[in-house]
Amino acid sequence: MKEAAERDTVLEGVLDEFAGLAAIPRPSGHEKAVSNYLKKRLTELGFTVVQDEYKNIIADKAATPGCEKAPLTILQGHMDMVCVAEDGYDYNPEKDPIKLQRGDTYLEAEGTSLGGDDGIGVSVAIYAMLHAKEHGPLRLIVTVDEECGMTGAINLDAKYLTDAAYLINCDSEDYDELTIGSAGSVDLTFRRPMKQVEPTGMRAWTIQVGGLLGGHSGAEIDKERGNAIRTLALILLALQERGTIELNLFTGGKAHNAIPDTALAEIVTDLPLADLQAVIDGQKQHFHDVYGDADPDLTVDLTPVEMPATVIQAGDTQRLLRLLTVLHTGIYAMSTAVPGLVATSANLGVVRMMKNHDAVVEFFPRSSSDEKIEEFCTLAAIVGQMTGFAPEIGTQSPGWKENKDSRLAQIMSDVFAKQNGRPMKVGAIHAGLECGWHFEKNPKLDMVSTGVTAIDIHSPQEKIVLATIRPQVELIEETLREIASLEA
Repeated sequence: MKEAAERDTVLEGVLDEFAGLAAIPRPSGHEKAVSNYLKKRLTELGFTVVQDEYKNIIADKAATPGCEKAPLTILQGHMDMVCVAEDGYDYNPEKDPIKLQRGDTYLEAEGTSLGGDDGIGVSVAIYAMLHAKEHGPLRLIVTVDEECGMTGAINLDAKYLTDAAYLINCDSEDYDELTIGSAGSVDLTFRRPMKQVEPTGMRAWTIQVGGLLGGHSGAEIDKERGNAIRTLALILLALQERGTIELNLFTGGKAHNAIPDTALAEIVTDLPLADLQAVIDGQKQHFHDVYGDADPDLTVDLTPVEMPATVIQAGDTQRLLRLLTVLHTGIYAMSTAVPGLVATSANLGVVRMMKNHDAVVEFFPRSSSDEKIEEFCTLAAIVGQMTGFAPEIGTQSPGWKENKDSRLAQIMSDVFAKQNGRPMKVGAIHAGLECGWHFEKNPKLDMVSTGVTAIDIHSPQEKIVLATIRPQVELIEETLREIASLEA
C-alpha cells in the first residue's frame, strides 16, 4: 500500500505540472505566456531562474550536501507544441487551452493534439529536479520554438552549455529507448502568386481527402503512410485527363513536420458527376494498392458548392500540381550503418492559399547527413526554376552524430536495466532534436535523449502512456544520483 501511495504521488505530481502547461496556449512563436508562467513557477519552487531575451528559461538548482563537486548536469526540453485539431473541432491554438482527458491507460486531449511533445518532458524534468534526493548541481533549460525553427536552441547563449558535463534531453517518445543521435533538417518553402481569372465551367465542387493516419514526419515516416496533399494532387491530375479542371482553392496539412492527414480542393468543371466519381474511385483503388494496410481508411468526399467568382489561371494551376507531384514525400534512403533506421526523408507538409492569392508550399527534409540536407537546398533552387515557385531556404539544423563512447548513455542504460530487468535500446533516431545545436556550442557535452512513451504525437490522436511516467522519473533521479556518486 505504501508503494501504491508513493506511485500516486509521483504520477499526480508530474500530471499537476503538465496541467499547468496545458492550460496555457503555446503554439510555436507564441510562447510569451508559458515562458512567464515557467519563470514564476520555477522561482516559487526555489530555483534560480533566468528568462533570456528569446523567452528561453534557464533554472539552476544547487547540489545536495556532499555532492557539490559533481559536474553540472542539464535537463532540457521545449515549451512550445504542435497545435492541430480534428476536422470541425472549434479550436484557436493562440487562445484556447488544451482540454485534458485522463483514462486508466492514457492521457489524451479533447479534439486536439495533447502537447505531450514536449510538455510531459518538461514536467518530468521539473518533478525529478525537485524531488531527486542526491545530485550534483542541476540546470533546467526550456527552449522556445523547437517545433518550427528551433530559434530557442539556436539563440541560447553558449555559456549555459559550456560549463556542463552532461545533458539529458527529455524530448523522446519511447520510455525504453535511449537516443544518442538525431537527424538534421531544413525548412524549404515555395511561394508563387496565383493569377485569378473568371471561371468558364458551370459547376463547382469540393474534393476533400481525409481518413489518413498522419503523424510525426520523423517518428512515423518509416510507417509508409499516405500523404493527403500528394493524394489530392494525383486526383486532380487524373481528372485533368478527362477534361478541363479549374482550381479555385487547394489547402492541406497542419504543420511542416506533421504528415498531412487531410487536404481540400475546390474546382470548377463541366465534367459530369459520373466521370468525377469514376476518377475518384480509381484513385482510391490506386491509393489502397500502394499503401495497403499501412493507411487503410482513406476517404474522398465530393460535394457541390456555390460557383466562385474567380479561379486560378490554368498555367498557375499546372505549376502548383507539378510542384506537389515532383516533390517526393516519404523515405529517400535507409541507413547503411543502423539497420531499420531511416537516413533521409522529406515531408510535403502544408499547402496554403493566402489572402493575396499566393500559394505557399512547405517542404521539410530530414537527414542524418548534413551534406544530404545541403543537396535538398540545391534541389529547391532547381525545382523552383522548373515550376516557377520561388524557394525560400530556412535555417539548416545540424544533425547530432552518435557518440558510441557516451558515459552518460552507459550510466542511464545500466540504471534502466537494474530498474526494469531488461536492457534499454540505445541508438539514433530519424526525428530532429535540439541536441544538434547544443553539440555545436559544446562538442564536449555528453548528451542523451529520453522520454515517456507517447503515441501519435503531432496529431489529434496524441496520447501519453501513464504507466511510463513514474519509471521515467525514477530513471532520471537514479541517473542523477549515479553521476553525483561517481564524480563527487
